[in-house]
Amino acid sequence: MKVGLVCLALAYVLSQFYRVFLAVLTPTLIKDLGITPGDLAISSGLWFMAFALMQFPVGWALDHIGPRRTAAWLMGVGGAGGALVFALAQGPMALHLSMVLIGMGCSPTLMASYYIFARIYSPKVFGTLAGATVGVGSLGNILGATPLAWLIGAVGWRETLAGLAGVTLIVSILIYLLVRDPDRLGGERRVEGSLLDVIGIRALWPIMALMLVAYAPAAVIRGLWAGPFFSDVYGADTLKIGTATLVMGLAMVVGNFAMGPLDRLTGSRKWGVVAGVFLSVICLAVLVLWPDIGQWSAIWFLAGHGMFGATFGGIMSHGRSFLPPHLIGRGVSFINMFAIGGAGILQFASRPVYRIASEAGDPVHTFRMVFLTFLVPLCIGLVIYLFSRDNRV
Repeated sequence: MKVGLVCLALAYVLSQFYRVFLAVLTPTLIKDLGITPGDLAISSGLWFMAFALMQFPVGWALDHIGPRRTAAWLMGVGGAGGALVFALAQGPMALHLSMVLIGMGCSPTLMASYYIFARIYSPKVFGTLAGATVGVGSLGNILGATPLAWLIGAVGWRETLAGLAGVTLIVSILIYLLVRDPDRLGGERRVEGSLLDVIGIRALWPIMALMLVAYAPAAVIRGLWAGPFFSDVYGADTLKIGTATLVMGLAMVVGNFAMGPLDRLTGSRKWGVVAGVFLSVICLAVLVLWPDIGQWSAIWFLAGHGMFGATFGGIMSHGRSFLPPHLIGRGVSFINMFAIGGAGILQFASRPVYRIASEAGDPVHTFRMVFLTFLVPLCIGLVIYLFSRDNRV
């Protein structure tokens, strides 16, 4: 089982990479394909929306088919196939298609691990394991920063994506060969329950409200807007953008490892999340007020936002604590749908904000409005979450 979990962790590293690599590719794609940051915003948003919508069939498949075949087939066909389409792209439509395929391929990677954790480990350690998995996966953020910029400079972006298609296919084969499915509940009996049973758990509602807006800001800013922000406001080139996103990616890795065990340390699944989201709000608010605070200051506040906002594992642990065993697959996938769907919605919403704000010709004003697009929903989600029921460890 441990070897299989390592394979799923590698798949999740790729998933994290694919959701953020457009930030570094932005200047190159604009130059080579003649596309705009708005086009890339659509591509990034489509990745998140495809990923989110796939959580419905993924949750069903985890409960009925198991994580091995679910993750292997989707990663192999969607992930590897989408990367190959990206490598051959000649315009924005091909990029949109490739990101949809990649989003579908990446959709089961994290939930397959969470399903196994929930089925074979104690609920007390779920938050720690969930945070650690996201922390390891966040190495994809790092690979999608300066290392990606170096590789593109050395061999070209098309060759890089073609190589990634091969790597993704290899990982999917390893998942199929090495992951072991947990024993089915009740032997071979049909898995009971439905998504409506998950929706009927009222304790999940304020948790899902926060999940809808908590993951999106750091993920979308790191994945797309960090590139145009540092390029337009500070005149950064590809390598400087890579450095900025590398620092933010490292901070997100640290944050996920630190936030994961907070529930066990505090005895509360709620208040560690509240503290993290509050501090991430402060960091983002500084950038709303002063986007031109200085290049390195902006990097550190984005890093702080990413580190303190690494609450995905904590929120997921809080939600998982209310799920009965027979609904774990559909339950964790449904909660994850809110995280990824929220990122997709806010990604799409940020595109017209960027377009309208940029008409004034002032990049500082433009990115003040873009960051505000993420800050306001995050504050609303935090207020709603304050009314959630704590489920103590």
